Order: sequence, then C-alpha cells, then structure tokens
Amino acid sequence: MVQWNNDQYYYYKEIIKDKKLPLAFVDLDAFDRNIRYIASTQAGTGKTIRVASKSVRCVDLMKRIFELGGEAIDGIMSFTPSEAAFLVENDFDNILIAYPSVQPVDLEIMVGLKKAGKTVYLMVDNIEQLRLMSDAGERSNVVLDACIDVDMSYRPFETSLHLGVRRSPIRTPQEAVALARQAEKLSGVRIKAFMGYEAQIAGLPDDSPFTRAMNPGIKFLKKYSIRDVAERRAAVVKALEATGITFELVNGGGSGSLVSTGAEDVVTEVAAGSGFYCSHLFQHFQSVNFEPAAFFAIQVVRRPVGNMVTCQGGGYVASGSVGQDKQPLPVLPVGLKTMGTEGVGEVQTPLSLPAGAPPLKLGDPVIFQHAKAGELGERFNELCLISKGEIVGTALTYRGQGRAFL
Repeated sequence: MVQWNNDQYYYYKEIIKDKKLPLAFVDLDAFDRNIRYIASTQAGTGKTIRVASKSVRCVDLMKRIFELGGEAIDGIMSFTPSEAAFLVENDFDNILIAYPSVQPVDLEIMVGLKKAGKTVYLMVDNIEQLRLMSDAGERSNVVLDACIDVDMSYRPFETSLHLGVRRSPIRTPQEAVALARQAEKLSGVRIKAFMGYEAQIAGLPDDSPFTRAMNPGIKFLKKYSIRDVAERRAAVVKALEATGITFELVNGGGSGSLVSTGAEDVVTEVAAGSGFYCSHLFQHFQSVNFEPAAFFAIQVVRRPVGNMVTCQGGGYVASGSVGQDKQPLPVLPVGLKTMGTEGVGEVQTPLSLPAGAPPLKLGDPVIFQHAKAGELGERFNELCLISKGEIVGTALTYRGQGRAFL
C-alpha cells in the first residue's frame, strides 16, 4: 500500500503553483518506473505486454511506453474500431479490439484497415458477429481477422456463483470448437487470435481498504481461480488448435494478473493498462506493485467551518458498480476525507481536515487520484508532465485531440 506524506504535497504544490486548476498531471518519473516494472514482469517468460489504450488515452504517453518498454511491449488493446483507426493514424499497428461491434460503419473501418495492410483483430463470441464480419469482407474482397473471446470467469464449487465480468457466452472447449466449425464456412473472416480475460484476478484488488472484511475471502478465491483459469484456457486453446486454427496471439490478463497470467504456457501476451498510471484502485494488489503516477488538482475555494475546506469541482466518478471506491480519492495533503452526505461533486467537493493537517489557504491545491486510470482523460484536454521537480511539457489526451470513442 502506498505511504503518502505531506512532503509530497509540498513537492507537487510548488511545481504546479502557477498552473490553472483543475489540472491533471502525470509524474513521469513514477510513470517511467511503472513502464520498466511492467515490462520486467515478463522477463524470461517469452511473453510480451499489450498496452490497453483505454487506461492511458494519450497518444504521446503510449508512444513513451513503447519507447521505454522496448521489445517487451508489443501491440495495443483498443476498445472500438474508430479508436483503432485513430491509433493507426498516429503510427500504431497490431491492434486487438477487445470488444465486439457489428454496426456497418465499424465493419467498414475494419475493411479499410485491412486494405491498408494493418494488423487489426475484432472480438467475436458468436456466429452472428462472424457472419456480419464475413459479409463486409466479401463485399470488399478481403478477409477480416477475428479474435475469439472465451469467458474466464470463476464459478466455484459447481454453483451459480459467478466471479468475473459478463462477456462471452463461450466457456468450454466444446462451445469454442462449435463456433470455430461454423466460422470455417465463412469466406470473409478468419479466427486468428484468442482472448480470455480473468477480471476476477486482473481487476479485483485483494488488499483494499474499501473491502477489508472481504479481503481474506477474495485472496482465497483468487488463488483457486488462477488455477482454474490456467487449466481452462489451456484446454480451450488446444481444442481450437486441433481444429486447424493457427493463433497469431493468445491474450490474457491485465495489470493485476501480470505474474499469474504470464506464467501460463499457452499465453503469448499479457495486457496491461491501469498499472502505468496506477490509479487508486490499482494500489491494492498483493502480487504486483505500481507507483501512483497520474493525479488531478483542484483549488480550495471555501472554508465552511474550522475543520473543513470546500474545493471547486472534483466529481470525476469512475464507471462500474456504484460505490465509494469509484470516487476520486484525496491523497495530498494526507488524511483529507470526503463527506458521506456529498461525496465528490460536479461543482464542489467538501473535505474534512485531520488534526495537524497543513494549513490550506483559499486557492491552494488539493491533489486527488481517480479510481480508474484512463477515464480521467475524458475530463481533461491535456496532461501536465512533471519530472525531477519541474514541468517538462504537456501531452494531449484523446479529448484534447477532439476525439471521444465511447
């Protein structure tokens, strides 16, 4: 768990003292260490890291990941065909689109990328998606590349309990082979990649202050889920390969499962995204250790009572199930807390001050972390870049480049 101290507050406060708030900023020194750490998790495994773009949403910083990560970084996991086309415009290639889309405009984007010689895979988990891809490919005399998505959620003890996300309806080797057999009859599409995402391992903190009572149970279930995922993923991949499919990639995992996913023989690559910024939800995993690198600062504008301040803005709540853990977290100065009756608000965020807190004057910054990683980029046009005690530049987010994809 990260140990914050008020020296860090004064460090950042001095650096951003002349900047307009609200301000999103990235500590490049911490960001770079996260890149090197993430790359190092696959040392000796033969696996590479595919960068999850939705958790970064900044072209300049993704290019930095590739530059510093070297051969360990290979490919991007994007979230829509439109985003994939945008990334190609910005000199990226080898893009795995992690979510299906069937609307004609997106399939035409896939056709255009294929004709341009780009390597782009679109996620599928049923025959309807494959037929629509094939139809688009046939009309344009190309063969589109598909990635079969297999559910890696954990259903322990043969019960109805489902731990993980609701993605693909395919779980067993038999179901995967049945889809592959149907796909063989289509001329405009080919299954060339495999993906299985174990969200209950990769995205579920097991040392979280928000779930203290549940942490022991989460650790127990993750231990057994890791074994279950490895066995099922291997069985499905081998069954599909027996049908004649030659996979160009077998993708799994995420930032929270870099170690366990990378240890599997059938996996060729592991996805990582949130670990580069290390938003506050990704500070609570036992198997991996990232450094907080992305923040936002908002200004103190009121002192409603002696032990409170009110800041302007701050209501950048993360997606997912509703809960306190999805709110941005005030991290500097140390010990500030949101009010249960208001939380973080669209136009104001009241905070209680701990005893001994640094005196906060009107106009002073309070520094927060977003719950998730890339979503912060939907609220700011640019990220201020900090290194070695000074501002060294800025980087446009997708939003700053005039783009929004979901």
